[in-house]
Amino acid sequence: MKQLSGADAMFLQFERNNNFMHVASLAIYDPSTAPGGRVRFKDVLRFFASRVEQFPQFRRRLVRVPLSLDRPYWLEESAIDVEFHVRHIALPHPGDWRQLCIQVARLHSRPLDRSKPLWEAYIIEGLHDVPGAPAGSFALYTKMHHAIIDGESGTELLKALHSLTPESITDADEPMGGFVADREPSLPELYSRALIQNIERLPSLARFSLDTARRFVSLGAGAVGNLQEFSASLVPQLRALLSGDLSPFLSRLPPQTRFSGNVSAHRVFEAIGLPFDDFKTIRKQVGDVTVNDLFLGIVGGAIHKYLGSKRELPDTSMIAMVPMTLRGDEKGGDRGNQVGFTLMPVYSDIAHPIERLRQIAESAQTAKRVTDAVGKEMARDLLENLPAPVSEALLRNVKLPGIGLIVSNVRGPDVPLYMAGAQLVNYSPISIALDGMGLNVTSFSYNGTMWICAVSCREMMPDPAFFARCLREAFEELKAAAARHAAGKAEVLTVPAKAPKAAKVPRSPKARRPVAAKPGHSAKVATAARSPAAKRVAPRKRAARRPTGAAAAEG
Repeated sequence: MKQLSGADAMFLQFERNNNFMHVASLAIYDPSTAPGGRVRFKDVLRFFASRVEQFPQFRRRLVRVPLSLDRPYWLEESAIDVEFHVRHIALPHPGDWRQLCIQVARLHSRPLDRSKPLWEAYIIEGLHDVPGAPAGSFALYTKMHHAIIDGESGTELLKALHSLTPESITDADEPMGGFVADREPSLPELYSRALIQNIERLPSLARFSLDTARRFVSLGAGAVGNLQEFSASLVPQLRALLSGDLSPFLSRLPPQTRFSGNVSAHRVFEAIGLPFDDFKTIRKQVGDVTVNDLFLGIVGGAIHKYLGSKRELPDTSMIAMVPMTLRGDEKGGDRGNQVGFTLMPVYSDIAHPIERLRQIAESAQTAKRVTDAVGKEMARDLLENLPAPVSEALLRNVKLPGIGLIVSNVRGPDVPLYMAGAQLVNYSPISIALDGMGLNVTSFSYNGTMWICAVSCREMMPDPAFFARCLREAFEELKAAAARHAAGKAEVLTVPAKAPKAAKVPRSPKARRPVAAKPGHSAKVATAARSPAAKRVAPRKRAARRPTGAAAAEG
C-alpha cells in the first residue's frame, strides 16, 4: 500500500464542481503496418493486458482516510478488469475530424470512477474522413487521473506501452502476473498511521519554512526588496493563503478575459500538427530562443488573433501558468507527480511575432533566475511537509487567481511507436481546464511533428476550430517573419511619421527608438498600425459590430 504524495493529493482535492483533474491523449494508429494488415479489438485488449500489468499505476485503487485525517493511499488490486477499462466505440458517418473532436470532448467531460483504478481507454473506429489518417485507421483516447502521472512520467509510460517495431502478438505477450496484491486496511490501522505521520511532518515543516525564508532573502533587493520589505509583505500573503485567495502572490494581476471565470461541465478540444523541423529552422534564423519560447510565441499570437477577432483583446498580456518538471535525469519511476509551476506572460498584446518572441525569451530568462534562486520545488515540498488536515483545509478553500491560461510543452519520442503492430501516426495531448484558468494549450513532440492541443469549456470557447486556425496562422506568421529576419529584411519597428490612427496615440521619446535598441511599447504601436488583427481591435470605444468572415462562421 503506497501513500499519495502531497502533490498527488492536491490533484485529487482540486477535483470539485466542474473541475475534472484527469489528463488524456488522442492517438491515431495505422493498422496497415501490423501483421496481416489489420488489428482487431481483441488484439488491442491482449496488448493492453500484457503491458499494463507491468505497471502498478494501472492496478491501483484509491483508499481514503476517514475525515481526511491523512493523505489517501493507493491499494494494489490482484487483477485488472481490462474489458471494463478498455471500451470500443465508433464515429457516425462520415467520420471526419470535427466529429472525432466532438466525441473526444464528450469523453473528456466525464469524471473517472473513483471506486476503480483511475484510468479508461476508448478504441474509436469509423475514421473515414480524417485528414492525414491512413485508410482503416482507428483512434485510442486514453485518460488517467493527474494524481497518477505528470507530463514526463506520462511520456515514459507512453514509450513503455508501445514497441519500437511492428512485432506480432505472441505467447510472450501474455500477462505474467508476478505481483502481490495489497490487503484492505482496517480503520484502526488508517487512524494510527495518520496520527504518527502528521506528528512526524511538523519538524520537517519548520525546517522547510526557515529554508524558504532564507531563499527569498537571498534574492536581494532587486527581486523581492530587503528583509524588512519581505517581512512586511509576508503578513498579507499568509492571510491570503489562509483565506484561500492566492491573488496577492502575483506581482501583477492578469487581465480578465472570457477564460478567467468558472468552467462549465462541457469541454471542447482541438489540435493541430506542425513540422518540428520548422521549429529548428526558426531557432537558427532568430537565434537565442528555445523551442518552449517558440511555443509560447505561437500561443500568444493565437490568443491575439482569437480575442482580437471578438474585440476582447486586453491592453496587457495574458499570464500563463507553466508547469515545470522536477525529475532531473530520471524521467520515469513510480514517484508520483514531480512538478512545479511558474508564471509567464505570453505577450498576447503584441502583434509582431518576432517582437513577441524576443519579449518571451527575455521573460523566460528572468523567470528562470528567480525560480532557480527560490527553488522550483518549493510548492511541492510545502504540500509534502504540511500535516494532511492543514493541507486539506487550504486546498479546499483555495481560490486560484483568474489567470485564464495554462500552457505546457512536453518532449516526446522522436521515433515511430507501435501498438499491437499498428503505427502511431498522430498524438494529441489533452489536458485540464479549471476555474480561473479556462484555456489549456499543451504541446507534445512526436516523430518529427509538434502536436498542439487546446482544451477549454464550450461556454468560453464555442468555436474551437477557429482557435485551431488562429494557432496555425500564428505559426505561419512567425515562420515568415523569421525567414525575413534571417534574410536581413526584417521590418524596422518604429512608428511611422504620418501613420493614420497611430499619430493620435500619445508617445514618449522612448517610443521612437527602433526595437533593435530596446524592445517595448514602440513595437506594439507600430504593429498596431500594420496588423489586420490589431486594426479590428483598436477602436475599442466604438459600438460592437457583428463579426464577419471566419470569426462569424466559427462563432
